[in-house]
Amino acid sequence: MPAAAPDSPRAGRPGPRTLDVLRTRRLTPRMVRVTLGGPALSGFTVAGPASRVKIFLPTAESGGVPVLPGNPDGLRPVRRTYTVRALRTAPDELDLDFVVHADGPAGAWAAQAAPGQRIAVSEARGEHVPHTEGHDWLLFAGDETALPAIAAMLEALPEGVRARAFVEVADAAEEQPLETAADLETVWLHREPAGHAPGRALVEGVRAATWWKGDGHAWVAGESSAVRDLRAHLQAERGLPRQSLYASGYWKLGSAEG
Repeated sequence: MPAAAPDSPRAGRPGPRTLDVLRTRRLTPRMVRVTLGGPALSGFTVAGPASRVKIFLPTAESGGVPVLPGNPDGLRPVRRTYTVRALRTAPDELDLDFVVHADGPAGAWAAQAAPGQRIAVSEARGEHVPHTEGHDWLLFAGDETALPAIAAMLEALPEGVRARAFVEVADAAEEQPLETAADLETVWLHREPAGHAPGRALVEGVRAATWWKGDGHAWVAGESSAVRDLRAHLQAERGLPRQSLYASGYWKLGSAEG
């Protein structure tokens, strides 16, 4: 069986941690939560809500072993970026939520993941989190790939914060409870049965919304072209200052992350 590279520091930085699948749970027909653990998770920390990690998957050639950079067999790592949905201690557990695509290696792996299987996870990096100070309201907009980050950020909001979340999913079966102490208004936007292209329902939903008064901060993520359209709309038509807007293309239609 091909060997993965050892979990060793590279250029002074810790290498990926190889973790065990402890359990999985179907959150919706198209989203799976994978809970990871094992001795290598000890000491793992996050930089705040919605921190991100790189995951490294096993391949057909690696015999179930996650393929890491610099592995001695010259195998190409299959890596993707995911949001840390939750991190717990005593025992140490890490939750990652996966959208199960018709294609795509990470979703395909998560759909069949079972206890005892293994993947590797990098150290966590912080995600941009909107500041509540100095803003009258917060706006979150994204598709299902951004939903774990949106949910994690909403959970971290304190009481008294006014927030609105626009979330595009395939259909009503993909809606999830969003827990928060904030004063939250949630708008679910469905691609089906209308057959919208990815991101269109999100853009149209935000465009059609009645705008709240006061100074706000917007966090937008999802398909790249939709994010680009929303950034332009929020700045040019809604007058949102650049410093009050975070926009990130999580994925691009027709392309895969390297």
